[in-house]
Amino acid sequence: MLLDLRTKFPELTGKVAENALVAADITVNKNMVPFDTRSAFQTSGIRLGTAAMTTRGAKEDLMVLVAELIDKVLSAPEDEKVIAEVREKVNATMKDYPLFAY
Repeated sequence: MLLDLRTKFPELTGKVAENALVAADITVNKNMVPFDTRSAFQTSGIRLGTAAMTTRGAKEDLMVLVAELIDKVLSAPEDEKVIAEVREKVNATMKDYPLFAY
């Protein structure tokens, strides 16, 4: 799914968002959005996928938490404390969803 950052975070670039979220252990990619005025190196959006989570057994109910954590990071993308808190929550939550469930 493609998330256009311009409405809620007009000054935030996809590049900054990607770096902040990756630091919080949430993998996304910067991505251009329709009618993007920024270059492909900065972008105004991010691309999200669910395959990595659903493969581990995560369902729709967990996506609400993921959205909240993404919003928390994007609201303070340069705040190392917020990023560390989110990273801790992500890792604690994903312990219940092992990579390989045998």
